Amino acid sequence: MKAVAVSCVGKLKEKFFADAAAEYAKRLQKFCRLTVDEVPDVASADEVRRESDALQKTFRAGEYRIVCDVGGELVSSEELSRIMQAAFASGKSQVRFVVGGSAGVDDRVRAAADKRVSFGRVTYPHQLMRVILLEQVYRAFTIAEHMPYHK
Repeated sequence: MKAVAVSCVGKLKEKFFADAAAEYAKRLQKFCRLTVDEVPDVASADEVRRESDALQKTFRAGEYRIVCDVGGELVSSEELSRIMQAAFASGKSQVRFVVGGSAGVDDRVRAAADKRVSFGRVTYPHQLMRVILLEQVYRAFTIAEHMPYHK
């Protein structure tokens, strides 16, 4: 079974975000083994560096890393599906998505990425971004499987 990991900053504090994330995690069970690695958010001037240090500790050898970054390549749902399927086809052990905290990630995390993608040029709260990401990962699998969800 394919493996997808999400490295993200902070816990989902709002029930509606947690419920939405749980729903997509449940739906994804049909397509992949999903793991979510939450690292603590840091409330200080050096938050990006410290959060990025923690995010990098979740990385594993042999995976394909995609950083969600407002400055990344704008991708459609179909393009995200193709990126993921190409990563799996190339023999990568899993696809890992990275969602930084409210101040993003530092250049070390960006440099460790195989791809930087953007879901638009707007900034989302990082908790909402996790839900959006899980929905898009689910959509990517349904596109690859030619299922009607995407239409």
